[in-house]
Amino acid sequence: MSEKPKAKLRLEIAHVLFIDIVGYSTRLTDEQQALVDQLNQVVRGSDEFQKASATGRLMKIPTGDGMALIFYNSPEQPVECAMEISRDLRGHPGLGVRMGVHSGPVSAVTDVNDRINAAGVGINLAQRVMDCGDAGHILLSKRVAEDLQQNGRWRPSLHDLGEVEVKHGERVHVFNFYTEDAGNSEPPKKVPQAKAIHRAEAARSSDRIEPKRARFSICVLPFANMSGDREQEYFSDGITEDIITDLSKVSALNITSRNTAFTFKNKPVDVRQVAAQLRVSHVLEGSVRKAAGRVRITAQLIDGSNDSHVWAERYDRDLNDIFALQDEISRAIVDALKVKLLPEEKKAIERRGTENVDAYNLYLMARESYATGFEGDGRRNEAIIRLCRRAVEIDPNYAEAWALIAMAEMLLRSTSGVGGDGGLAAAERALELNADLAEAHAVKARILSEEKRHDEASREIEAALRLDPESHQVNKCAGLLIFRQQRLEDSIPYFEKAVALEEGDFGSSGMLITCHTALGNREAARRAAEITLARAENVLARDSNNGSAMGHGSDALAVLGQGERAKDWMARALLIDPENMTMRYNFVCALANHLNDKEAALEMLGPSFEKMGAGLVNHAKIDPDMDPLREDPRFKAMLAAAETRVESTS
Repeated sequence: MSEKPKAKLRLEIAHVLFIDIVGYSTRLTDEQQALVDQLNQVVRGSDEFQKASATGRLMKIPTGDGMALIFYNSPEQPVECAMEISRDLRGHPGLGVRMGVHSGPVSAVTDVNDRINAAGVGINLAQRVMDCGDAGHILLSKRVAEDLQQNGRWRPSLHDLGEVEVKHGERVHVFNFYTEDAGNSEPPKKVPQAKAIHRAEAARSSDRIEPKRARFSICVLPFANMSGDREQEYFSDGITEDIITDLSKVSALNITSRNTAFTFKNKPVDVRQVAAQLRVSHVLEGSVRKAAGRVRITAQLIDGSNDSHVWAERYDRDLNDIFALQDEISRAIVDALKVKLLPEEKKAIERRGTENVDAYNLYLMARESYATGFEGDGRRNEAIIRLCRRAVEIDPNYAEAWALIAMAEMLLRSTSGVGGDGGLAAAERALELNADLAEAHAVKARILSEEKRHDEASREIEAALRLDPESHQVNKCAGLLIFRQQRLEDSIPYFEKAVALEEGDFGSSGMLITCHTALGNREAARRAAEITLARAENVLARDSNNGSAMGHGSDALAVLGQGERAKDWMARALLIDPENMTMRYNFVCALANHLNDKEAALEMLGPSFEKMGAGLVNHAKIDPDMDPLREDPRFKAMLAAAETRVESTS
């Protein structure tokens, strides 16, 4: 039995105000603390801060030279708060700040002592927006500006600065927000496009804000599995994901991401509350029953403003009609909303990876196994390969199945040295069938990286990110490739996005522990450890023998100062899953880097180095978690022997 989870994890769309003290790093330590104290005083005096805090819908995260304020009600709240802070700062002439606002996913962890930490894309992009500004600026992301412009009161305060390239090569569309008594009317010096904008032009720039094309926004809640068999959960989840994908192809609709929608899985929901929380106009919910070669799907589209049904239908069909049924549901929703479906959008919805329901069913099983597992689990990867191999026997042109085969084969070769060509042939077959399949480009990048073909790998991951920047698998692959180039800080946004996109991914949050620890950010490492532990414990509650979860979980426990519990997990996992090389590797990291037990780390590493695949060996060569061991002659000898072994078998 696993121990009871001690942390609660939630992922929500939040509205983040990131505040930074300008010139903080140039001040003496005493001056720095005085500035932080002044800023805290001003922020806590804000009416919006006090109102949100009183209702429990606010988190305040200190960042050393400022803070992130995370609001959960509406995008207006952080903007109102920023305006109040801007006005009040006029009484503090020596305290210059810049502020950025963005709405996006935020993962929040509440521990047993009610301490709250948060991380995620929403916070990261708010900081990127803020980074574009100078003292006095209140800058908004395009998403926030579009939300505000729905209210005529805000329009004169929004001034479009265009797209800006920020840290890590990201591009963000930035708006300067100012009124007569709040914000900075001068265009930021850091925004090249702003140089051509004069005040007179800026005053008219709100007229140039392009309205969003999407007229409706929809959250597709996970369809309930009514089959009476938990083993059929993969099928109802797969139907939900495919409907989300289909509706996302309609330009007149904004569709909530799969990950955000699935935070409501198996929870009682109030549709109006969901609509208000996610700021969507409609919610789609339904159920799936699959049995005896037939499938029954019920679906209803609900207006989030008044909880009324816009459309509802029940379908009872032969299982072989599942693809036509998915098309029918998507078209029915489009018709119910009186949205025009463009010809190319209709074709995109009807385009499927396969038309064979048996191949589709096998792929859904494999995809569920990958999404809910861990990359280093060899048995799971072998099962994925078996399922997808059978799928491509049935339909040799099933690109998605070939791409998943490539991923599993690459992982087997990377961790344990088995897996043939490491998935290269399968990846190339997937791309031959569908050159626009982002996951196939991503896995090919990983394979080429293992073969030290780094330039080709970079081109492939760039293509993957361009094709689908919201893919969990693509972001995870990008993070790992950049990490292995020893660009730790640059890898963090991709791991953070992977964490936000897939709530079961404890591997990416584990990588964030490594990055933040190596960069000396203990508080961020601790936040990542709390997320990792919560996710590992959730997995162990369902699968108490999951060695991979215990591997990352023990590292998180060590970071959080629970050394004895970490060692207990290690002892149990080694009895249950002794051949899991990635798990053993993570135990070594915990022992060497967080428990200060070099001897135990080296003792465990020896047998592991004898069996590791090339990917883990290459990882060990650059992994900062191994730095406490790196100068030890025994480590050098073991690493050299492992390199010789994997090179001789490649």
